[in-house]
Amino acid sequence: MRMRQLGRSGIRVSPYCLGTMMFGPNGNRDEAECVAMTHRALDAGINFVDTADVYGYSESETILGRALKGRRDDVVLATKFNGPMGDDPNSAGSSRRLIMRAVEGSLRRLQTDHIDLYQIHHPDPDTDMEETLSALTDLVRAGKVRAIGTSNLPAADIVETQWLAERRGLHRPRTEQPTYSLLSRGIERDVLPACRRYGMGVLTWGPLSMGLLTGRYRAGQTPPDNARMRWVPGHLTDAGKLAAVERLLGVAEQAGLRLHHMAMAFTTTHPDVTSAIIGPRTTEQLEDLLAAASVRLDDDVLDEIDAIVPPGTDLGPLDISYAPPPLTRPALRRRPAGERTAA
Repeated sequence: MRMRQLGRSGIRVSPYCLGTMMFGPNGNRDEAECVAMTHRALDAGINFVDTADVYGYSESETILGRALKGRRDDVVLATKFNGPMGDDPNSAGSSRRLIMRAVEGSLRRLQTDHIDLYQIHHPDPDTDMEETLSALTDLVRAGKVRAIGTSNLPAADIVETQWLAERRGLHRPRTEQPTYSLLSRGIERDVLPACRRYGMGVLTWGPLSMGLLTGRYRAGQTPPDNARMRWVPGHLTDAGKLAAVERLLGVAEQAGLRLHHMAMAFTTTHPDVTSAIIGPRTTEQLEDLLAAASVRLDDDVLDEIDAIVPPGTDLGPLDISYAPPPLTRPALRRRPAGERTAA
């Protein structure tokens, strides 16, 4: 695979990034197969691997650490912190207290002395970003982390974080990890331009829209009863999205492509996207996704896609997408009852 610059970090990575969320109890419990998939991905030219401490309740990192024995130096290794790791109320978030504990756990499970890219998994509105960046800066200076990144951050927060790092002399995030697919193009409006402005690399998750772009979920058909359907049911049964899938299937068939291959090629075609995260559960799925790496989309196909899902448009948010507090806490968008009378 032809390597790409990961923003201005000086790191070069493959256009596909192997995601390991499916390694372990949430996907594939066969550790030997997960190790074999990792080796197959590396042999195919993928040098970028992404995981998180919360995946599989830390088992994904453990499996990946075993898989990378003897090959660690060949890999740009990324992991994330922030998700809940237990019942302790301080087991989640982006505080210095949590970060310093989380990084030691990840280093131990991954069997490495450093992490190439350490990412904030989700925005944490309850923690001052200066607190988070200060802790991450200390990790970089200690040699435990090479670069830092964010994930699922709104464009305004990306800009604020970059400014904060400059004003305080802190290490600034070098990457952002947003969701991006044929059905979720909202980041084209503001997130990708912000990343371009600040020289940030972009590794996108969900290029197959949580399975909706595999062709397994169709309008008018009973959806399969699987873990994904129980996880994001609203997303996988949304009438508008299913209608778009039917039209996109037609575009793919006319181009002689399978829908999910077209979806992967679409994601990596955008010039601001560095790498798309693939998350295979089985060796068969990995081989199928690797076959899509050679697919190229011409302008006619891209124009037809734009006509179905206009640039900068999301056909409804994912069930698991980050929602800023004012959207989820009514008290933040409603004046107290006694103050609602207009002057």
